Amino acid sequence: QVQVVESGGGLVQAGGSLRLSCAASGSIFSINTMGWYRQAPGKQRELVARITSGGITNYADSVKGRFTISRDNAKNTVYLQINSAKPEDTAVYYCYVVWGSPLVRDLWGQGTQVTVSS
Repeated sequence: QVQVVESGGGLVQAGGSLRLSCAASGSIFSINTMGWYRQAPGKQRELVARITSGGITNYADSVKGRFTISRDNAKNTVYLQINSAKPEDTAVYYCYVVWGSPLVRDLWGQGTQVTVSS
């Protein structure tokens, strides 16, 4: 069985910082892209950031310069550092992992709530 478990969500004041973690475990192998999506109430799920196995990163325009994604391949873990948080960052954040070879699969976490108070 494979799973990803997120942690680090919570309440933060505007301008503050928070770090999310997501660890993949179980019989998982050949992890490629890892990343984060978020979904705010009444809105569609959107990509926040992703990072390839080679360390190439992509960010949503709304978080560039404030969020940093990183990963520890030895621990099968991806991180999202949130700085200069804004109330519009309030959402449930979902981790995802693309893994497997030759059959490629994706795996999603259960989500972690991030609330930014003004």
